[in-house]
Amino acid sequence: MLNPDDRLRDFPALANMAYLNTAAESIPPKCVHEAIEQYCRDKNDGMRGRKAHFAALEDCREIAAQMTGLAVDEVSFCSCSSEAYNLLAGALDMGADDEVVITDLDFPAGATPWLNAAAPPVVKLWQAKDGALLAEDLVPLLGERTRLVQVSLVSFYNGHRLDWRPFIEVVRANAPRALVSVDITQAFGRVELDCDDADCLVSSTHKWTLGIHGGCVVGIPKRHADVLTTNAGGWYHLQNAFESDRFERAVSKNGAASYSVGMPNFVALYALNASLRYLNDVGVANIAAYADPLVHQLEAGLRELGQAPMAAQREGNASGILAILHDDTTAIHEAMEAAEVHVMHHAGRLRMALHGYNTGADVEKFLEVLRGALGR
Repeated sequence: MLNPDDRLRDFPALANMAYLNTAAESIPPKCVHEAIEQYCRDKNDGMRGRKAHFAALEDCREIAAQMTGLAVDEVSFCSCSSEAYNLLAGALDMGADDEVVITDLDFPAGATPWLNAAAPPVVKLWQAKDGALLAEDLVPLLGERTRLVQVSLVSFYNGHRLDWRPFIEVVRANAPRALVSVDITQAFGRVELDCDDADCLVSSTHKWTLGIHGGCVVGIPKRHADVLTTNAGGWYHLQNAFESDRFERAVSKNGAASYSVGMPNFVALYALNASLRYLNDVGVANIAAYADPLVHQLEAGLRELGQAPMAAQREGNASGILAILHDDTTAIHEAMEAAEVHVMHHAGRLRMALHGYNTGADVEKFLEVLRGALGR
């Protein structure tokens, strides 16, 4: 992943394109393709294949726990981050006397369940300044009624990486009842996680983790397992799903296990188990050390072209994402696609994302096409 030979071997699809769009969709390594093929072989064993399916699930739980710094029984899986956050909302069961803080840099999955609740809590918005969330601006939003503070470790929108330590200290000091939920989707597998004292971790599986759709990692540390146990119906997360009293009461498993409400999406977990072990073998610290300079190279090139990133990268606290605003991102995007340079554009925003499989040549090709599109 970090040298030309490994890149060609593990990511042959990258041979003829500059792929700077991992924040939307990753390119899985060959080991993920092989894991999916293994799932198909096990599935062809019918019911006998379930032994292999559940073994793969437990292997995936083990490596996910290792990479998030949690215990194995503090990690579980559901189908996507939207499902995870709706289950979290059900667990907290908030009402009009409660308050939730969200940010204007969050993905909708983490921000909207509180707005759509049957009895919505008061929702307060922590707004970014110059593309960054500042801890001092959070203080007035916190208080005795704050039940949840929801943030993203890295913003999908502009690549801002939350300065975790000042943030968590402000929350603990000013909102003693508040739980902290953090979406690590745009960080997990790309940056070293520093949010080990969060109360809930959520990550999709088809981005920086190099997995596929249909999976989500949920981490619930034991210290708040009782409070964060979901109240959803289902079966796989229930202790008494097939017991004699199953039509009289539903008893959820505790904490993280309660977020796996139905049959696991085994193929996504086969894929995730392979991709996380691949990333772990490479080393997330090595990925950051390799890819961060590429991000700084890209940022410097953007500034030379008069395109200021929406969120500046800070030394020692970088992410893999840069984004710019432009009046005609559609034309720029079309020029990129024609040159086999893959980025994301939406509503006047162009977003670039650099992982461990990217190269300096990818950055230069992007800047060359952008220069031409801007007429420079």
